[in-house]
Amino acid sequence: MFDSDFFLAVELAGTGVHPASWRRADSRAEDLFTSGYWVDAIGAAESAGIDAVFVPDSFGVQSGGPGVTRGVLDAVAIAARVAARTHSIGLIPQAAVTHTEPFHLSKAIASLDFASLGRAGWEVAVSEGTQQARVFGRKSAQDAEALWHEADEAVEVVARLWDSWEDDAEIRDESTGRFIDRDKLHYIDFVGENFSVKGPSITPRSPQGLPIIAVRAADAFSTAVAVRRADLIRSSAADLAEAAARRTALRTALVAADRDPDTVRVLLDIDVHLAGTEAAAHEEVTQLDRWAEPIDASAPGAPNTLRHIGAPDTLRELLSAVRASGAADGVVLRPLAVPAVLRHLTAAPALGIRGRSGHPEGVRIPATGADTQNSAGSLRARLGLSRPASRYAIARQEAES
Repeated sequence: MFDSDFFLAVELAGTGVHPASWRRADSRAEDLFTSGYWVDAIGAAESAGIDAVFVPDSFGVQSGGPGVTRGVLDAVAIAARVAARTHSIGLIPQAAVTHTEPFHLSKAIASLDFASLGRAGWEVAVSEGTQQARVFGRKSAQDAEALWHEADEAVEVVARLWDSWEDDAEIRDESTGRFIDRDKLHYIDFVGENFSVKGPSITPRSPQGLPIIAVRAADAFSTAVAVRRADLIRSSAADLAEAAARRTALRTALVAADRDPDTVRVLLDIDVHLAGTEAAAHEEVTQLDRWAEPIDASAPGAPNTLRHIGAPDTLRELLSAVRASGAADGVVLRPLAVPAVLRHLTAAPALGIRGRSGHPEGVRIPATGADTQNSAGSLRARLGLSRPASRYAIARQEAES
């Protein structure tokens, strides 16, 4: 069962989800491809008491003409760079499975979990369209059903690989010269329609055992995978009534999938811009929209995404309404202009829900790698989820009993 705290996350999409956000004087667009930009941005989110940061990614070049920023850094690499400079915030990079081997993804996310001392997650994504397929040149573009079927298999492979080392597989026995107990490494023997993976992983079981899985429920196919696989399900809605109905439907689907709905958080996406006053915030967004007029993709966010333009106080009121209405278990704030929104969030830490340190009350930051298992500072602990035992360890113990 989750604790009573509301889960607050932020998605940092470059200089912001508004395509003209880079034109603001405070955008730091010149620093976008430096580590300093990301260290500062995610550090500011942590200082504001945000629980986790999502870092979007894609193998495609952004559309919208010459007025849109082009190019992205690798989201997993960004999270790894920031891991050593942060202490409590969850790091959830997006990584697509369509043109990437699950073995590589399992290693990358497990390594991030080690680097962050148990704060890693993975937002599962797919690569749609012919453009991204041609970039790799390995296979033709797939439809949504095929993409998400492949993603479902990939998540299963990754989870099995994370489990393929038992927690005590490393014995480091100097007297015998054995570094590992080979009986505690396991072949996963996965054979599916898209992947055939023997295993085991080459990376030991990470601090959380199974890092957090997030899936954006954007259509019927992604929703089905989210219901089967995700710890965090991202949802969007035009208003709180629709959001509440979607959360209810997702919880019903979780029960039908034989999962406890209280072990999965439904997070509502909210596009947001903040300024000192509501009037000032609207003026700034009006300016962004003027700059964006020549751009084909001028409207940031999906049409059915809730949008908040105002001051920190009015955002606090909206979050209180989300919480009180049962519309979601938390939110993902999507800044239209990243530095501007983060500046106001740090001035009003976690919107009054948690303290300036960014560490929820009672959270302990592990001092050493050895202290990461079952740590109260892990992302799993923040979500109220226990650290699962390796499925292969359980099977071995049952076979031996």
